[in-house]
Formats: sequence, C-alpha cells, structure tokens
Amino acid sequence: MRQAPLYSRSRRAPVGAASAAPDTPPAPGVTPADTPPAAAAAAAARPPGRWRHWFGRHERMLWGLSGAILVLGGVAGWQALNPAARALTQADIDAAVRHSLEKEPLPSAYAKAYEIIAPSVVRVVGTDGDEPDAARADVKPDAKRPKPVPLPKAARPGPGDRKKQTASDTPEPGEPHLSTSTGSGVVIIDNGTILTNLHVVQGSKKLRVTFADGFESDATVVGVEPEHDLAVLRAKSIPDDLQAATMRSASDLQAGDQVIAVGYPFGIGPSVSGGVISGLKRDFRSPQGQRLLNNLIQFDAAANPGNSGGPLVTMDGSVVGIVTAILNPTEHRTFIGIGFAVPIDSAAAAAGMPPF
Repeated sequence: MRQAPLYSRSRRAPVGAASAAPDTPPAPGVTPADTPPAAAAAAAARPPGRWRHWFGRHERMLWGLSGAILVLGGVAGWQALNPAARALTQADIDAAVRHSLEKEPLPSAYAKAYEIIAPSVVRVVGTDGDEPDAARADVKPDAKRPKPVPLPKAARPGPGDRKKQTASDTPEPGEPHLSTSTGSGVVIIDNGTILTNLHVVQGSKKLRVTFADGFESDATVVGVEPEHDLAVLRAKSIPDDLQAATMRSASDLQAGDQVIAVGYPFGIGPSVSGGVISGLKRDFRSPQGQRLLNNLIQFDAAANPGNSGGPLVTMDGSVVGIVTAILNPTEHRTFIGIGFAVPIDSAAAAAGMPPF
C-alpha cells in the first residue's frame, strides 16, 4: 500500500546554504543566520538572569523611585515656568505709597487738628450798652438797659482799663469808640461752660456767644482768674449736639511742636493758622505795663485782635493753651510772629476743674 508523504513543518533551507547541526548551540554573541532580526534584538535586550532576579525583588521600590522622579521633574518644570516673586524692598513700599498719595492726597496735620477742635470754638461778643437795644429783634425798644456783667473786685476795671488789654482787642487812644469787643472762646464742658480771656469780657455789660453751628446765646461770667487773664462763661442756652474740647497738660510741650491757633481775628472766622511752639515759660507785660503774665507759651501761628480767648491746639486736636497776647513793639496791633498763650493747666482752677 502506498504511504502518504510526510511533510516537515520546518522551512527548507535554500539550496547551497550550510545548515548547522540541530543540537549545536550558537556561539555566544553570534546570531544565527536564519534568526529573524526582531528576535535577535529581543534576545540582545534581555538582561542576564541575575539582573532579572534583582529587578523582580525591587520592583515596588523602582516604581516608587520612578514616581518621585516624575514629581520632582514636574515641580522643577513649574518653577521654571513660574519663577518665585521677588521679595519686597523698602523702595518698593515707598513707590507704592507715593503712587497712592498722588491719586488721593491725605489731609494735612493742621486740617485734621482743626476738624477735631472746630465744633468747640465759639465767638464771644461783649457789648458796652451804647447801641440801641432795639437793634435786636428779641428786645423791645423801651426795654431797660442790662446791668454790667458782675466781676470780682480784683478783676473789676478801673479808669481807662478798656485801653489796657494784653491782646489789643479793644480800642486804643485816638481810635473811634466801638460799642462792642470781639474775642474767641472754647467750650470746655458740654453744659455750655466756655473758657476765654478776662480782657475779652472785662467792662462789657452784655455777653453773647455764637457756637460753631451758628447757634447764639447770651452768657454770663461764672469765674475769673485775673493773674492768668482767664474768664469762665456759661451760656444760657446751648445747641443739642454741643461738643466740649479735649484738654491736655502743656507740661510735655517742646519747642518745635506743631500747633494751630483758632479764633475770630478781627471778627472773621472761625479762622485757623498754623505754626510751632517757639518757646516756653515766657513772661509778657502789657504795653501799658499794668499787667504781667508769666509761664506763657510762645508760638508763631498767626494771631491778631479777636484771636484772644481762642484755643492753642496740638496736632492731636487737644487744647494746650488759651491765646492771650501778641507782641508788636510798633504802634500797630498786628501780628509780627510772636504770640503768647496761657497754658491750659492754669485754667483748671478758674473753671472749677481738678488740676491736670
């Protein structure tokens, strides 16, 4: 019986090609001629047995190390794309402040101090009774003239005392007679208690005060301190929202400290002028030589007739003195750069307040 031919699954080698013995292994590093290129590359890349064994034992550690390297690489790349912000310097801060001030300038220290004290400053007008009472709408034409404001004996004016005022708020010889004198004052208690100069009210028969909001009221003298040229007034009626000034001791003042003087110079106001403390513990004698004041604050903020009795104020809005006199060696009664104020410490006794 004819047998079916048997076919080998191996490919027939080309004619003339030399074939190696099937049981002879190829030499190390030599790729058989009939080995496909891909298989040869895989065989070459396959690590030796000991490296494959080491990789197997440390596979988890190697994966963790690879992840850490990837994270560090990402961080380094982010920092390269987003460099860290430069630390701020004082020059940067100064430039920012200048830019802000250019856009919206801050108010001056003088303006801030005036804003604080303004609601407490009043105008004080003393009348000697020479003008007709009918000039006031609330007084009948046939009304009796009021009696002079009572003053203690030590403070009562003598002959010609209306011409011996330290701040020249009243007429001088040869000038037309005025029926009123104008000065300034400051509210020190919100019940209508006002501090001013004695020479502003001395000799007046009637006193009238005008508050910051325009409210007007008659006032009376409730206390005096002639040795410091101070007088305390009490308004008969007051505004609902009256504010008292904050007072502080003048003992810590130094030459060069900034101050403002607030009042009604020549009846104009309220007016504010700024300057500095020029000196401390000064003495001043009135031009007529009848009154000597000592322990005064010297300042160079402009003050003129009408400023008398007004407050001398520091930059925090606190009253440290009461403007009382100006020095002018000429015949003129105007400011030339030297003004004097009574320290507010001296006003405590006159106002019935405990000392600072």
